[in-house]
Amino acid sequence: METTQKRSMLHPRTFTFLALIGAWILSLIAYEAVAGEGAWWRSKFDPHAEPRAIAPASELQPEEKATISLFESASPSVVHIETTELTRQLFSRRVYETPQGTGSGFVWDARGYIVTNFHVVRGSQRIFVSGNGFTREEAQVVGVDPVTDLAVVKIQTPPGGLQPLPVGASQDLQTGQNVYAIGNPFGLDQTLTRGIISGIDREILSVAGTPIHGVIQTDAAINPGNSGGPLLDSSGRLIGVNTAIQSPSGASAGIGFAVPVDTVNRVIPQIIRKGSPDRPSLGVMLAPDRWTFAQGIDGVVISQVLEDSPGSRAGLVGLSQSAGRIVLGDVLRAINGRPVRTEDEFRRQLFSYAPGEEITLLVERAGKQREVSLRLRAMEREDD
Repeated sequence: METTQKRSMLHPRTFTFLALIGAWILSLIAYEAVAGEGAWWRSKFDPHAEPRAIAPASELQPEEKATISLFESASPSVVHIETTELTRQLFSRRVYETPQGTGSGFVWDARGYIVTNFHVVRGSQRIFVSGNGFTREEAQVVGVDPVTDLAVVKIQTPPGGLQPLPVGASQDLQTGQNVYAIGNPFGLDQTLTRGIISGIDREILSVAGTPIHGVIQTDAAINPGNSGGPLLDSSGRLIGVNTAIQSPSGASAGIGFAVPVDTVNRVIPQIIRKGSPDRPSLGVMLAPDRWTFAQGIDGVVISQVLEDSPGSRAGLVGLSQSAGRIVLGDVLRAINGRPVRTEDEFRRQLFSYAPGEEITLLVERAGKQREVSLRLRAMEREDD
């Protein structure tokens, strides 16, 4: 019987090679134990690490100091607005209060009146205001103006009082001057952004679908949550109310818009007085633009003049009929020297004045032009 014997011993050369490798590893371990440093596998940690020395800071630049001072002065006047809505659970009578949105606002006066955008408070059941020295005070809506996207809410004056913002003027503004926006973008309280006025006398559509005129364009970062907050000049004066951005993504793209302060300063006191602004009126009704264009008429055609109105007292005449034909009366060509060619241009110019102001119209009748002066009244119905 033949048997096979397995060798259990390594080849002498293999054994010698493994012995050398082992000896090399043991020598490295021994070296690390003795030297402690410089070994190729030394630790990534350093038990002797200390904080780095602080480099001396240079003095803040005058512009930086001015910006800091502006923020410290204006930020106590800026508030955070939260809105909620009530929803009823399906198949039950339980009513839940759920968050609706957030925005910004600012103190108008020390009595507790807060200015914000109409679209910030639109459709909300409850409104809460947080600010300097007080948190989550419930507010009442005083009044709104969808045409200019402005609204006023009122809170109880906190023990520490309220600090209104100083008010500037629109006619002083120049493209290129520095502006500052303070608000609560994405719910982040008291955020300051800086930019310049990129353009003036812009026009945007309000949430009511009507144009807001004289709007300020700025590249100061305005994001969701900035709506209703103030736009300030370098003196810390209110020059606009941030209202909209133009951005495909919904975030700041360097094009923001603010309702000009002259509009704000005219509309807000009217809302506080009676809940809504006064609109000026001539007491006339206008023919549709499509009819006017079809007739090849350059201007705005008066279709009807209301009785006992500024227009009737000034002798304006509307359309009439004679022998089955429409007879043209007065065509409005300009208001205070500024041309009007469409119904929208007419309303834009008219709404830049207040009831009680006197204006001069350039009108044309039967090919002859003349100037007519009249005093505007408050609009009682949609007659203009």
